[in-house]
Amino acid sequence: MNDDKHSHGAFEQYIRQGEPEQVERAGCWQTAIGLQDVDGLKTSAYLQETAQAHIEGNIDIGEARRRIESYYEVREERLKDDAANTAEADIVSARITEILGERSFKFAPVTLFSIHRRLFDGLWEHAGKVRTYNITKKEWVLYGESVYYASAQSIMETLDYDFEQESAFSYQDLSMQAIIRHIAKFTSGIWQIHPFCEGNTRTTAVFMIMYLRTLGFALQNDVFAENSWYFRNALVRANYNQIRQGIRATTKYLELFYENQLLGAKHELKNRDLCIEFCDSHMESRDIQNG
Repeated sequence: MNDDKHSHGAFEQYIRQGEPEQVERAGCWQTAIGLQDVDGLKTSAYLQETAQAHIEGNIDIGEARRRIESYYEVREERLKDDAANTAEADIVSARITEILGERSFKFAPVTLFSIHRRLFDGLWEHAGKVRTYNITKKEWVLYGESVYYASAQSIMETLDYDFEQESAFSYQDLSMQAIIRHIAKFTSGIWQIHPFCEGNTRTTAVFMIMYLRTLGFALQNDVFAENSWYFRNALVRANYNQIRQGIRATTKYLELFYENQLLGAKHELKNRDLCIEFCDSHMESRDIQNG
């Protein structure tokens, strides 16, 4: 049974009325579950029950993660495609929640790889491993076109360069608009490298949440929970050029997302606004919750 909307509603009561520890735990779960939507995955009622037990303090996050993983281990051979997708959503949600609850972080490419390995270990053979082949992906907002991702041979060199540049960058005396513009550019850059075969957006999102916390930002958890697919589409638009058609890569959509998350702005984040050219027939290919 998939019940994401009900899960979000159930967690809201803790966020509005819970003790500080409950608010923090509920926010982590809310974000983790919402991030599954970047790959069209939905969590189960069992995940919600386990999350509530953790939020209320009846079990710790380690026990919550173990319960979820054990729940699917005994059912592994019988899982059909839909059930396997739900298993991935549940397991990865618990793991994201565990990571977001930690207070340790190192700004380095190795952390990006560590997050990917922790999220997808046991689910994919390539968890935590660098992509070894070139890829293209048909994008809904580009009507089937693909972003140009980094070549497999250049992944590590490009990642190292981006991290070195960010480490040397100074946020001092910058306006919030300039800070958000820079954060959007950095996020889109590491995402465009696409160092993994799959799971790049969820990994990038978790990394950026942790990184932004180290910069002193208080994040709005519901922004990722409700707009994670917009986040991915904004990353696509930040890395796509078609100059002959007047289309240029832009971080403006990602900046709107970050303004909502970091400043509490109330921009309406509609996925249809990110399409390179609006067409009703293409909207039918996906249920747009935000548009």
